Amino acid sequence: MASTAHAATPKVDNPYVGAGVYVNPEWSANAAAEPGGSAVSNQPTYVWLDRIAAISGSSSSMGLRAHLNSAVSQATAAGKPYVFQVVIYDLPGRDCAALASNGELGPTEIGRYKTEFIDPIAAILADPAYANLRIVTTIELDSLPNLITNAGGTATATPACDVMKANGNYVAGVGYALNKLGAISNVYNYIDAGHHGWLGWDSNFGPTASLLYQAANASGSTAANVHGFVVNTANYSTLKEPYFTINDTVGGQSIRGTSKWVDWNRYVDELSYAQAFRAKAVEAGFQSNVGMLIDTSRNGWGGANRPTGPGPQTSGDAYVDGGRLDRRFQTGNWCNQSGAGLGERPTAAPEPGIDAYVWVKPPGESDGASKEIANDQGKGFDRMCDPTYTGNPRNNNNMSGALPDSPLAGTWFSAQFRELLKNAYPPVGGGTGDTVAPSVPAGLAASGVTASGATVSWAASTDNVGVTGYQVFRNGVQVGTSATTSYVDSGLTAATAYSYTVKARDAAGNVSAASAALGVTTSAGTGDTVAPSVPAGLAASGVTASGATVSWAASTDNVGVTGYQVFRNGVQVGTSATTSYADSGLTAATAYSYTVKARDAAGNVSAASAALSVTTLAGGGGGNAGCTATYKVSSDWGAGFNADVTVTNTGTVATKSWKVTWTWGGNQQITNLWNGSVTQSGAAVSVANAGYNGAVAAGGSTGFGFGANYSGGNSAPTLSCTATS
Repeated sequence: MASTAHAATPKVDNPYVGAGVYVNPEWSANAAAEPGGSAVSNQPTYVWLDRIAAISGSSSSMGLRAHLNSAVSQATAAGKPYVFQVVIYDLPGRDCAALASNGELGPTEIGRYKTEFIDPIAAILADPAYANLRIVTTIELDSLPNLITNAGGTATATPACDVMKANGNYVAGVGYALNKLGAISNVYNYIDAGHHGWLGWDSNFGPTASLLYQAANASGSTAANVHGFVVNTANYSTLKEPYFTINDTVGGQSIRGTSKWVDWNRYVDELSYAQAFRAKAVEAGFQSNVGMLIDTSRNGWGGANRPTGPGPQTSGDAYVDGGRLDRRFQTGNWCNQSGAGLGERPTAAPEPGIDAYVWVKPPGESDGASKEIANDQGKGFDRMCDPTYTGNPRNNNNMSGALPDSPLAGTWFSAQFRELLKNAYPPVGGGTGDTVAPSVPAGLAASGVTASGATVSWAASTDNVGVTGYQVFRNGVQVGTSATTSYVDSGLTAATAYSYTVKARDAAGNVSAASAALGVTTSAGTGDTVAPSVPAGLAASGVTASGATVSWAASTDNVGVTGYQVFRNGVQVGTSATTSYADSGLTAATAYSYTVKARDAAGNVSAASAALSVTTLAGGGGGNAGCTATYKVSSDWGAGFNADVTVTNTGTVATKSWKVTWTWGGNQQITNLWNGSVTQSGAAVSVANAGYNGAVAAGGSTGFGFGANYSGGNSAPTLSCTATS
């Protein structure tokens, strides 16, 4: 292809200023084919060269020269300078701590890296036909940072990273790439510098800048070949955390030490990290005009769960977890994260020291497969891409947070793109999205008032887009939420006046002003307002294919217990004047959850007992595998929390399915759950396996996670687990 008519563009301080940026037609077509995707399909994304074959392309994918020719055509049509963005990513022993992104070259194949990968790329980029393009390269993701955190005796070191640190081929390879590509006058090299949740600690931050300077001066290169650095590449770390800073304190103590999310990090978001890393790089010896790029392709974290203010100042965890935009379990989670959204659109010079916000990782292209998939690209199966994985030391043993059914890294992942689009922030369509709050709820009224409870209802609010729910306040403190126009409150004191207000919320997180207050006074009752003690010691006997007998220890009461209410799967199925109940009409080989409440003559009813799980006999042979379930709260911000449940097969054969049940001791309400199917009726919860994680090998584990709202206490429930084989 002939060169454009105007003279070759001289090198500039910021290649993005005053320039258009190449739109990859292959990514654009994939995005446009998705529902709503045309709203972002014109955004510029990087071209990825992650294997030797990608240079020439194939019958189904464009090669480097084809992309460059297309970029020249776009520049000619626009009549202005154009940026072409490309990822250089095929080091020997590539990304030694993440199997999903392992490459085709072995740890010692530095010769092939030079002659078969870098040299052909440099030859194409140096073609005079492309001299008018401003070619921005991102050099070798993740590998150099791995030498800081995952090699040389660190707690998270891997044998593969130890090999690469010892043989020096990461440093030599990056230096060679910088030297060859930096010799081309219109190439701007940016080295990958990780992200704040990886390298933001004092023990990592300075050493990373020093290691990158060492690589920039290796293999004949000099630091002058480095135009800048790129952070958050293919990651999900929030650009800006608006509701807390690293300098905040709770109860006189720094959140650096009291928040498990921050965990002594110096940075809480990518903008602060990028600007600080730029200064540290200059201090390490890089030129004073180096710039920073931030990958904002998937760090928007919008949608209905986006916080609208800081968390409560009851603890460091509550304050940070309640207000942080980044909703991952842990900053070490990197693969196909559930709940993420598109971030800021690519923008030139958005902040001091920042050359551009860019989309290095094309949204919708997978980070890695959720299960083993045979391939000829050297890409392995990394458990961090498995939604059932319960973690490792690099993510503090948290659930992976990955989406299910993901394909190989770099392959189009439609479900992920649709989720990114749904949770985009700013929302797709431009501007700051919906900023109009719903109308104020009106017409509050009370019904069903007793000595211990009341139902509050109201007229529906309206919104320019749509109301998604309501927040209910008692005496100025939020006590619950509702997706309908009513709320049942309980646990009140007899003959006591309460004040209720309600606020409406929409999908963008806008919240209305509070309604006019409604005064409600509970009835005086009959004198006895003390409920019986909670039934305990539930046990099953006489279990058949169609029935079972449930028994329990007697409750006590200040006056006297008159009977018991028996619930199966959260629905009352009978009463008993004794401490046992015979249930019938059940289905064979099926798990059921039983709870019991005690009642006295005044009508006071106890809280529900802990749940008892009973599985009926198969009736026609077969057997049941055993299982246990363990519960861990990963974050709690006072009005809500996230929790993980690990299911372990304790039997001797693989399971076909499993179910975990429990009964809350408070008013916890699950709002979203992943890797399972949930049913909640009142305090009773039942979670069955998803289609992809019911089969668990003997001795193996899987799990699920969820988010929930609550007020008051949040004690851990007692879990029961049943399984079939």
